[in-house]
Amino acid sequence: MRLTDRFRMPSCGDVAAHGTIPSATGSGGRRMERVGAARDLVLGYVRALNTIDEAMRVAIPSLERLADVLGLVRSRRIISRSGHVDTYSYTVHGAGCRFVSDNGIEVDVDFAADGREVFDFWRLRCYGLSLPEPLDVTDEDLRSAVWSLQPLLTEVRPGWFSVAGQS
Repeated sequence: MRLTDRFRMPSCGDVAAHGTIPSATGSGGRRMERVGAARDLVLGYVRALNTIDEAMRVAIPSLERLADVLGLVRSRRIISRSGHVDTYSYTVHGAGCRFVSDNGIEVDVDFAADGREVFDFWRLRCYGLSLPEPLDVTDEDLRSAVWSLQPLLTEVRPGWFSVAGQS
């Protein structure tokens, strides 16, 4: 067991603690394969976030951007702190929102002050662990994957990323 396994947030680490998840970091795996799997995971997360954004805009036509969900919840207009929209359940938290699809895929996102959707390695790992075929990747492999995806992704503050061109 790696030291980082002991400090996982319970919502996405419980399954990994039971040893039932195939790891992208297996002893026989090569670094490029692991980084490729991490890159696919990051791209899948971005696609899932775009799908959620589209579903929310269809369900709530006044929504200009996904970050507006926070304002709608805080003002108690239109939607509550948690609920169901299309095929997603959602829970607003602090500076973001956690979405879970009907098939259990989890996409947790925070919003920057300017409304950009931002995420970190923990959120990417939770997404990977929630996939139908869970994938556990290391922060090192995610870091390499994120850097390989520039200029698509931008680091907005240390360890936090956003899709470039978003505002």
